[in-house]
Amino acid sequence: MEVMHPLVPDGPASASAGVPRDVLIVEDDVIIAIDIEQTVAEFGVASARTASNVAQALAMIAERAPDFALLDVALSEEKSFAIARLLATLKIPFVFVTGYSGDKVFPAEYSDRPRLSKPFSRDELFAILSNWRSGGAR
Repeated sequence: MEVMHPLVPDGPASASAGVPRDVLIVEDDVIIAIDIEQTVAEFGVASARTASNVAQALAMIAERAPDFALLDVALSEEKSFAIARLLATLKIPFVFVTGYSGDKVFPAEYSDRPRLSKPFSRDELFAILSNWRSGGAR
């Protein structure tokens, strides 16, 4: 008898199907970062690495490029757009995770990039990860 995992949409069979193996999470709030790490692991992501600032994220990308990235826009005193620039150059898909509404914060070059609005649901995060090859577009 197959037991459906209550935390993963559609149960365990779909948990690892189609999600990236290695996800870089750029988030300065420790509680949110831990929650995202645990959630993506439950979805079948093999490796979830977390950076809390731009320098740390850039170093992690240089060490090993991820398959996909979730970028919080506001990181304490800085924004994550330098990370986005590098990921775009390397053709690594990413999604902005933000509590900001509207386009005032986003440079024009990122106005068409997918966004995951905080707070987000598990289903929304799963949809983003399931569509990671298209940059997380829903």
